[in-house]
Amino acid sequence: MTVMDGQVAGGENYGLRDEIKAYWSARAESFDQSPGHEIFTETERHAWHRLIVKHLGAGEGRRALDLASGTGVISHLMDDLGFEVTGLDWAEPMLERARAKAKSRGRMISFRMADVENTTELDDTYDVIVTRHLVWTLVDPEKAFAEWMRVLKPGGTLLIVDGDFVSANFAERLVKRVMKLLEGGGLLKADPGHAPGMAEIHSSILSRVYFSKGARADKIAALLKNAGFEHVQIDENLREVHKAQAHHWNYFKALSRGLQHRYAISACKPR
Repeated sequence: MTVMDGQVAGGENYGLRDEIKAYWSARAESFDQSPGHEIFTETERHAWHRLIVKHLGAGEGRRALDLASGTGVISHLMDDLGFEVTGLDWAEPMLERARAKAKSRGRMISFRMADVENTTELDDTYDVIVTRHLVWTLVDPEKAFAEWMRVLKPGGTLLIVDGDFVSANFAERLVKRVMKLLEGGGLLKADPGHAPGMAEIHSSILSRVYFSKGARADKIAALLKNAGFEHVQIDENLREVHKAQAHHWNYFKALSRGLQHRYAISACKPR
């Protein structure tokens, strides 16, 4: 699969997973330009710190695995808190930027290429696993959750931060329609992280992943329990993070994000 002028092109031997990998490889160049991806203020950084500590506690040298680490945004937050961090991603352009960012900031974070459904990590290796905006893209979440269970130490904790980007309620659909009309009329700027055509590719991928009808928190929680995780908790209070991010968006974008079903889910591997 190749990426040309913001378009993902694939031959007959390429499948959905290849399209997902190519999409995020294409997004790497502009990924850190988007609020909601990179962090632009200390207010947002501290909001993320509090959310992470709420569910995972302080780092204290514990080993953390950041899955689909992208350019390393979450890895740096975990490093801030004293975790020993390894980031895994399967898009080489993302890894290149993550390594460069860590080097420029003097961070000792390891970034490696790997598939989140087959990490090749050793059994019982990590104290915590964290993911942000990964689960909605999974082709086989049952396989992924079993893999994450395997590499967690007994008693280790998984933290998922994600959202339902499909089944919008009436208010969210209305706001998005207004926003699209204003963008079309040149009255609002589109997301700088999306090159021409990438939004359509995103929608196409979203329609074919496992959670094509929406990654609802209760569905993910049920799959985690089926995989053997314990103490599964859903936290829908991400307002502090969203409030900090909202300063970088126009009114309609901030309103739309606030209406979405976004959440954090924590779960533990049995001891």
